[in-house]
Amino acid sequence: MATLNTSGLRDGYADLGEARLHYVEAGEGPLVVLLHGFPEFWFSWRFQIPALAAAGFRVVAPDMRGYNLSSRPVGVAAYDPDRLAADVRDLIRERGADRAFLVAHDWGAGVAWLTAMNYPEVVERLAILNAPHPRRLLHGLRRPRQLAKSWYMLFFQLPWLPERLVRASGWRSFRYGFEHDARPGAFTPQDLGRYVEAWSQPGAATAMINYYRAAFRQTPRRAEARIRPIHAPTLVIWGERDRYLGAELAEPERADVPNLERVVRLPDASHWVQHDEPERVGQLLVEFFTGAAEREPAA
Repeated sequence: MATLNTSGLRDGYADLGEARLHYVEAGEGPLVVLLHGFPEFWFSWRFQIPALAAAGFRVVAPDMRGYNLSSRPVGVAAYDPDRLAADVRDLIRERGADRAFLVAHDWGAGVAWLTAMNYPEVVERLAILNAPHPRRLLHGLRRPRQLAKSWYMLFFQLPWLPERLVRASGWRSFRYGFEHDARPGAFTPQDLGRYVEAWSQPGAATAMINYYRAAFRQTPRRAEARIRPIHAPTLVIWGERDRYLGAELAEPERADVPNLERVVRLPDASHWVQHDEPERVGQLLVEFFTGAAEREPAA
C-alpha cells in the first residue's frame, strides 16, 4: 500500500500575471508538472509526487486557477480553457524550464490536452488519466448514454444555484464520488477533511464550477474545428470503473495523437484512478518518463 510522505515538499507561489498559482514542489531533475481535476487540488497527487521525486524528477503540483490557495479571478471568462492552458505554459517557464513532462487527470487533463495543442514547444511527454481527448468527448456527448453520465455539466450551467446547493448540503455531492466510487479506504476521513477545507475557501466553489461554464461558451462545432494534432509522446491511463466517462472514450484517434504510445486500462480502478491504484500509476509514470529523461532531459 502506498504511503504519504510530505517531508520533502516545498510550498511556493507562481505569479503569472492574471493568476497566482500555489504549488508544492519536490525533488530535483527534469521538470514534471501534475495537473489535478475537479473537485481536487494538488493533494490529488500526494502518492505520485514522492514516487516521481525519488525517480530523479523535479515535481511541481499546482492548485489550478481558482482552486484551494491559488487566486480566483472573477467572472466566467477568466476560466476559459485557453487561459488555463496558458497558465500551464507560464508555470513551466516561471519554474525555470523550457519544457516539462505533463501528468494530468480529469479537468487537469482537459487543460493538458489543450496545452499540448496550443503550446507544443513546452510539452516533452504527456500522461493522461481518465480524461478523453477533446474530439472523443465532443462525440461522446452526442450519445444519450454519455450525456446521462455528464448531466452535472449541464446543471453547472445555471448561475449561482449549483454552488449554493453544494455548500448548503455540506459538500455532499462533491464528497459522494470519493466516498462511493473510489475503492474503500482510498480517501481517509483526514483526506476528506483536507478537501472540505479547500472547497470552503471563499469563492472556490464558484471558481471550480466556472470551468464548466466557460467550456460551454464555445459551440461544439467551433471547439472541434480548433482541434490540432498532438505530437508529444502520450500515455493514457484509464480506470474502467469510471461512472462519469465511458471506457469507449479512453483511446484517442491516431490522427489526433499520432505518437500515442500506450493505453493502459485498469479494470478495478474508478475515475479516481491515481487514488485507487497509487503504486501502479506511479510505476507507469516513472517508466514512461525515465527512458525519455535519459535520452533528452527536459530543460
